[in-house]
Amino acid sequence: MISFLRAIWIKPKSYNGDNATDFYKSVEIEKKVKKAWLHITAHGVFEAFINSQRVSEDVLMPGWTAYVKRLRYISYDVTDMLKVGKNQLKIGVGKGWFFHNIDAWGTDKLKHDEAALMCSLEVVYEDGDTDEFPTDSSWKTAPSNIVFNNIYDGETVDLRIKKTPKTKAVEVAYTRKQLIPFEGVPIREQERFSGAQLIVTPKGEKVIDFGQEVTGYVEFSAKAPKNRKIIIKHFEVLDKDGNVYTENLRSAKATYTVISDGKPFTVKPSYTFYGFRYIQVIGLDDIKPEDFTAIVVHSEMKRTGYFSCSNELLTKFAQNVVWGQKGNFLDVPTDCPQRDERLGWTGDAAVFCRTAAINFDVKDFFDKWLNDLEADQLADGSLPHVCPYINVYWRGADGYNSPVWEDVAVIAPWEMYVAYGDKEILRRHYNLMKKWVDYMINEGIRNGGGEMKHPWTTGGYGDWLSLEDLDKEEASGETDNGLISTAFLANGIKTLMRVNRILGYKDDRDYEGILKGTVDFFRSEYMKNGKMKQETQTAAVLAIIFGLTDKPEVTKAQLAKNVKKHGRITTGFTGTTYLLDALSEAGEDKLAVDLLLRTEYPSWLYPVTKGATTVWERWNGIFPDGRFANAGMNSFNHYAYGCVLAWMYRHLAGIRPDEENAGYKKIIFAPAPDRRIPWVKASLDTVCGEAVSYYKKTKGGWDFEFTVPKGSKATAVIFGKEYQLKKGLNKISVKQK
Repeated sequence: MISFLRAIWIKPKSYNGDNATDFYKSVEIEKKVKKAWLHITAHGVFEAFINSQRVSEDVLMPGWTAYVKRLRYISYDVTDMLKVGKNQLKIGVGKGWFFHNIDAWGTDKLKHDEAALMCSLEVVYEDGDTDEFPTDSSWKTAPSNIVFNNIYDGETVDLRIKKTPKTKAVEVAYTRKQLIPFEGVPIREQERFSGAQLIVTPKGEKVIDFGQEVTGYVEFSAKAPKNRKIIIKHFEVLDKDGNVYTENLRSAKATYTVISDGKPFTVKPSYTFYGFRYIQVIGLDDIKPEDFTAIVVHSEMKRTGYFSCSNELLTKFAQNVVWGQKGNFLDVPTDCPQRDERLGWTGDAAVFCRTAAINFDVKDFFDKWLNDLEADQLADGSLPHVCPYINVYWRGADGYNSPVWEDVAVIAPWEMYVAYGDKEILRRHYNLMKKWVDYMINEGIRNGGGEMKHPWTTGGYGDWLSLEDLDKEEASGETDNGLISTAFLANGIKTLMRVNRILGYKDDRDYEGILKGTVDFFRSEYMKNGKMKQETQTAAVLAIIFGLTDKPEVTKAQLAKNVKKHGRITTGFTGTTYLLDALSEAGEDKLAVDLLLRTEYPSWLYPVTKGATTVWERWNGIFPDGRFANAGMNSFNHYAYGCVLAWMYRHLAGIRPDEENAGYKKIIFAPAPDRRIPWVKASLDTVCGEAVSYYKKTKGGWDFEFTVPKGSKATAVIFGKEYQLKKGLNKISVKQK
């Protein structure tokens, strides 16, 4: 193969600003082609064409990585696109993620301020000769008719522009040291559906409702007088009066503007995406919903998990969680897809990665992202709050880190290993895990003056968006940050020790002794006689789930009492992740289902009753009286609270992986039937085959059907009794009054 590195970075002679740039090359193919590849990358995002045909279904490539250290190039097979004679290459480049222009999110490391391209067309002829056409100063460039493009603000295409003068490209000595072959999965258009209805709001705004919040963009066909601007505004919800609501987008304009040339047209954006259920259409006289198509865009992921039950709201909630994942898995697990943020917040990924691996096959997706996280890790082991890193509240080595958020370095590799059973996941990301755990340990010892103490008490996000007080919109909640950081330190040490045993590595420091010191400190500082000194649900949950209490029954009783006292969820991102698991461990499955089925505010099903089609960022995104929460932080597509879906699979449906036999090589079917949900069905396409759990209430008890994958062993535990299962379908009937 000819080296891709013969190519040279090129850019336009003149700075094009917010205008997208098109790069051109005419290539003469003199004989029959046996094989051909286009190797390509960009500063920005690209779309490539050969002889007016799109090279790939991929969009927004090369995607988003830790650009300073890792920039992917992609190799496309273009053999069938070339012909003997002249071939025209056209590659458009937009700004993409490479140029975050929002001050709060702006990187302080990337100095390039304009799009650039590097590619090479490699050709192998049938007679064995080879040829290469790399980017250099022989290429031409021209401003695109996409006269504005920005990830947050959208795009403007001027259809009046047919041709612009081409000038020679300028060679640039940008580094190639960070180039890596493509890893992970591509971003592609996945689904399409037409507008559901046209709404004219009380203010007279013309709005199309697609019936589902999605991430992607809209394709539409229309005709308008020449010079007319057609503006499409994307947004998530109507306000309580039924009018367009965009305040929660903050500074993101989220628009798509088309300047008409007077002829019929069909258009869609090329270099951006939006999070939306609704669009406002401005500038068209005749608006038909069927002329507008929502195109769903996300990373290529195979759907693996399906959940349904007799409770329609709960089934809808499960669907909403899936849509939330689709909407936020665009190369990076982001927090939200709509406002001026859309960042790879580590905490969201930490709490959701288990559920993510149930809904979809995300092994390669997370593998790539964890490589980015390791690239962003500092020498002392500290980590940023978002990955890929941009300038977001990270002071690095002085300890301004956040428990839970940066613990994704341990949590995500472990959950991927449990889901897929591949030890190489742990091996590849071992340095990331170990450096983070050691960093936490060192911070704890530093704070304790040589003795183990909490890693941090300030600087983190705590139990983010918890709701102990319904009248307050507190961000970090009431649970002590020192308690949270100590609990996750203990979990990190335990996990690292397990990984060492799995990989056959020796502990290079006394992790057993350090763990004992951590647990002893937790008990002395935050507990008394088995009870948490701080009466929050999250405090008790962490002590139970991470095995930190010396009197488990006392702590479990304390949690149950707290839940019964409030009659609702009070937890935020941190506690919610493990709340129902802790209640199940406490023998309180009924209480767990009480919370799960609750429809009043605040609850998982409350947003469903308000018409939600994805999961909200806040329990109080919309109050019962129709008011919105603080527009500064109120996303209606934020998957974090969807983490409870993992409990629905593992406990309600009962498909539980045996962590000692990772990858579902051994499954424990242990459902928790509840009369309020007369039937439940869940299926999971594991690496060993499809596992299915189905049960229904009968007059005399319950009927169960468990399907064991060909590559798995399994047992069932029903109301405390164990059953040995064979491969394939197993039917069990249990009498119960």
